[in-house]
Amino acid sequence: MKLLNNQTRRRKADHIDICLEENVQARTITTGFEDIHFVHRALPEIDREEIDLKVKVFNHKFSAPIIVGAMTGGTAKAEKINAAIAKAVEELGLGMGLGSQRAAIENPKLEKTFSIARKKAPTAFLIANLGGPQLVQGYGLKEAKKAVEMIDADALAIHLNPLQEAVQPEGETKFKELTEKIGEIAAALEVPVLVKETGAGIAAEEAKKLEKIGVKGIDIAGAGGTSWAAVEYYRAKKAKNSFLQRLGEAFWDWGIPTAISLIEVVQSVSIPVIASGGIRDGVQAAKALALGASLASLSSPILKQAVKGSE
Repeated sequence: MKLLNNQTRRRKADHIDICLEENVQARTITTGFEDIHFVHRALPEIDREEIDLKVKVFNHKFSAPIIVGAMTGGTAKAEKINAAIAKAVEELGLGMGLGSQRAAIENPKLEKTFSIARKKAPTAFLIANLGGPQLVQGYGLKEAKKAVEMIDADALAIHLNPLQEAVQPEGETKFKELTEKIGEIAAALEVPVLVKETGAGIAAEEAKKLEKIGVKGIDIAGAGGTSWAAVEYYRAKKAKNSFLQRLGEAFWDWGIPTAISLIEVVQSVSIPVIASGGIRDGVQAAKALALGASLASLSSPILKQAVKGSE
């Protein structure tokens, strides 16, 4: 377990450093938002100061339909990043997702790198996070409850990352019976269970399946933003693993573009849908909301600011 924990922490550190130092954005695939255009209203018949962005989602009031996407945890740098983001979302009345809490499940000494978020954001909407592969390997309701209790979370996200696992040196590629295991946790956990992808999108067929088993929200995390195949490409390059480097290169732009995934999922389910994956500004967020998203989620632009502090 100690070896696994050290490996997990090292991987988390690699991910943050690579996202900050290398260009891991999609190259040939886009989010699709560039093809979505608003109809300009020359007679809006409303004063700007009258515009109210408040929304209520998952029975929580947000000052605007914006959350910060899941990013990190498990290292000293991650603790500072989570603290900065949490302070900001608390002040702004928004929400945030935490990175995978596996490291802290393996080593309770790392819990503070996640729990700092609730300390800095006592009233914000916080989303705990566990990986789908860990459920297949034996994680269950006990670990789900621990992740939620660790940050006094308002919801738990189970992230799906089959592409990343397939190109990762230490990738865990067993996903059989995962749907059933997600359903078991969704039925027993006291907070809403969400499912999120990690940059390759979710198709309508899977969205319907997730709603049917009791999942209360879906974060599509489509393609067009940060490519985790690209992140693993750089890890493989550093490790001089030419095979995995080529694999990461081949799948750099794999996935369902964010706008397309969003349209598919919104039309297929009645539960809240979170739009993420390459959303870089308010206009793109507005387009996502116009397409039916309940919330828009940003990660990469926030990470680059969070390392500087909460401002």
